[in-house]
Amino acid sequence: MYLYLILALLLANYVLDLVCDISTFKCLANPMPEEFSDVFDQQKYAKSQAYSRAATKFTLWEKSFSLLVTFLFVGCGGFSFLDVWVKSWGFSVPLAGAVYLSSLLLVLTLLNLPFGIYSTFVIEAKFGFNKTTFAIFFWDTVKGLLISLLLMGTIFALAVWFFATFGHWAWLYTWIALVLLGLFLAFVSPVLILPLFNKFSPLPDGELKSAIVDYMVKQKFKISGLFSIDGSKRSTKANAYFTGLGKTKRIALYDTLIEQMSVKEILAVLAHEVGHCVKGHIKQGLVFSFISTGFTLYLFSFFVKDANLYADFGVSSTSIYVGMILFGLIFTPLSVILDIWSAYFSRKHEYEADAYSAGTMGSGKPLISALKRLSSQNLSNLTPSPLRVFVSYSHPPVLQRIKALKKFL
Repeated sequence: MYLYLILALLLANYVLDLVCDISTFKCLANPMPEEFSDVFDQQKYAKSQAYSRAATKFTLWEKSFSLLVTFLFVGCGGFSFLDVWVKSWGFSVPLAGAVYLSSLLLVLTLLNLPFGIYSTFVIEAKFGFNKTTFAIFFWDTVKGLLISLLLMGTIFALAVWFFATFGHWAWLYTWIALVLLGLFLAFVSPVLILPLFNKFSPLPDGELKSAIVDYMVKQKFKISGLFSIDGSKRSTKANAYFTGLGKTKRIALYDTLIEQMSVKEILAVLAHEVGHCVKGHIKQGLVFSFISTGFTLYLFSFFVKDANLYADFGVSSTSIYVGMILFGLIFTPLSVILDIWSAYFSRKHEYEADAYSAGTMGSGKPLISALKRLSSQNLSNLTPSPLRVFVSYSHPPVLQRIKALKKFL
């Protein structure tokens, strides 16, 4: 029962993605919106369509390969084989769980490595974005893998220990532990993890820093630091983001953003990021994540002891860590619903942050100009599929954002 259910759910999820991709291809045939005629000519618009088409095709191939590998792994009894191999080492149950998950992560990383290489050094390079060297790519992969193994292995082992030890209330203890760990990581990530991948340099004195400081004083908004990061060593794309909690709260501006935009445009983008914090979006995102995690763990508590779940995949005895992986596959449709729900609120929050930026800047014009420039520099898809937007877009289409901002002109 569970075997066929999981395979059917994985296939259904793939079909949903396929339908979204087909709708994306159809929308790429749409003419360029007149709103962007000042930053896109027909040649550049055609290039942005080609980029979106290439990226969508690539993602479709990647997802097809992932589905095929999953089906083969299940069909060949991979979950049972790996469980037997891990148990042969005589590890404790929590450590066995960490080794089990780490083995899967390592295999998945190696299988996905060719896709990462192709995306970076073929697609991104073809459209003029890639600045990553093979050395940077290699070390990014190694560091990302090691951090994933350390963090996810630890979290997984902890969850396995709780479920192996505390019975009925294990889901609650696990949830509390994950919430505390999540808050801790949100606090320390800006100072311990993110600097492993990018160099954070305090923004130098000058017109930009003075404008930002004046804005922060007017808004009575305190941060622990304002940084420029070396995004240009990997890509020509520009971005900015807000991260951290409490004393580690900081705003990071890509050096490419600083190079490509005027002071007023950068200030509008930064005001948008401040808006996310002032409106409580970051905290709301954490709360939503914690609630969905608790709900997932509660549901898993009903499956963890079901012998049929393990038997259907050839696992000889109840292995909590195997059950967690299998439940993750069963949870796919509900996960999709939660992702759609999360994306909806994320888009809503983007509109609110845009409005905050326009309100505190006195006009929506600077942010409109910044959004147009970002769209041009990043070859954004100007006519995305409404279905794809509904299913997975965390940001509204830029044209819709501009229309909303025009209320503040």
